[in-house]
Amino acid sequence: MIIAQHWLTDITRIPSPNFDERADPSDISLLVIHCISLPPGQFGNPYINQLFCNRLKPEQHPYFQDIYQLKVSAHVLIKRDGSCVQYVPFDKRAWHAGQSNYQGRERCNDFSIGIELEGTEAIAYSDRQYEQLATVIRLLLNTYPGLSHQHITGHSDIAPGRKTDPGASFEWQKLWAWLDR
Repeated sequence: MIIAQHWLTDITRIPSPNFDERADPSDISLLVIHCISLPPGQFGNPYINQLFCNRLKPEQHPYFQDIYQLKVSAHVLIKRDGSCVQYVPFDKRAWHAGQSNYQGRERCNDFSIGIELEGTEAIAYSDRQYEQLATVIRLLLNTYPGLSHQHITGHSDIAPGRKTDPGASFEWQKLWAWLDR
């Protein structure tokens, strides 16, 4: 896997309409780790793809009645088996962070890359996810000079009180160990 024209190669690509231009395309300086499962706690279905592509149907599950109209996306999703889906090229602004602040900078979508892990705050992530996450992060660090190990954070850290992901089940030390391999 490499990054070519701001897309990961050799993975599934499902373009989302939920993105726009970055105010400063050269300012990519933050990685935000998220988690998602739809419905909550269920994995391996098409619903995340449908949500990120505005095709989620409210009648498919009661939970979807409150979220199907959201216009959200992420750059990349890493599934439980370690496979990846990319929705938005890295040089564009995915709509993943919402109202957010990182070290005094508002609107984190403007300068960040959002990586979703298929999971919940309470269920352990798989080793395959950590391995693939580390692979993707290394590629990003080597491609975008504004990124660094020091500027990798969780959604909960940039939207405290509003977001809790990736949650207590995410083992930051495990990620750092995978990155050092």
